[in-house]
Amino acid sequence: MNKFFAVLQLLLAVLIAFAAVATFVNLVLISTRPETISVVAAMIGQGLLIICLAALARVLGRKAWRALSGESSSIHNPK
Repeated sequence: MNKFFAVLQLLLAVLIAFAAVATFVNLVLISTRPETISVVAAMIGQGLLIICLAALARVLGRKAWRALSGESSSIHNPK
């Protein structure tokens, strides 16, 4: 069952990474528009969203990879 959840986490990490890339493409497309306050606000918000999505994808991906490779977490099993 742990392997199943690890695979699901890995798939979710890939989906979140894809969403971050798609948001980055949207940010590039928005940056070609004339600068108004709403464009600047959208650029700031999407920049923050990209950072959060990338961090979440990395955390989920590393956790899933550790579970699939059989490594034990040092937090739950201290030596």
